[in-house]
Amino acid sequence: MVYLNDHIWDFDLQEALAAVSPWRRQQALRYLQESDRRQSIAAWLLLKQALLLEYDIQQVPPFVYGPGGKPSLEGRPDIHFSLSHCSEAVACVVDVRSVGIDVELITHADDDVVLRTMNDSERHIIAASAQPDVAFTRLWTMKESLFKLIGDTAKLPVGPDPVHLLEGDLTPYNFHTTITPLYILTVCQNQH
Repeated sequence: MVYLNDHIWDFDLQEALAAVSPWRRQQALRYLQESDRRQSIAAWLLLKQALLLEYDIQQVPPFVYGPGGKPSLEGRPDIHFSLSHCSEAVACVVDVRSVGIDVELITHADDDVVLRTMNDSERHIIAASAQPDVAFTRLWTMKESLFKLIGDTAKLPVGPDPVHLLEGDLTPYNFHTTITPLYILTVCQNQH
């Protein structure tokens, strides 16, 4: 299930920092900017809410990191999750299968970035779109959510090159995208 908070300035940061586990507080305080600290804490609070609602877990276990840095919950390999944030929203997804999520502000489809990150067919989709910025950001979130699902870039369908990522065999994956006026959210789920 997907959890979203697009009101990251509406909670008391000091109160939230006091309420989180020491290891998560330490992670959040490593950020210099308040906005980054808020995003970190808001993501953790969404995960905490998800674990309570879906698994009746009262305290979020510490994270352990696999190949490529993909986080999982210590002692709970049966629970898969992914976190993402941008300046306007924080998202969390929890599932029984591998899952990845990405949320991004709708970004200008700069020609140099499009050339470096999109393949020919994706560039055509962006150029033909009535909303090229939306098309670019949607494709970007699809790629990022797949990266986050897999975690280990050695296991990607085509390799870690973002240009060709969506050209591989994507039949094992489902993509679900939500488009708002400010941001785009994509969830990638493993079908197996």
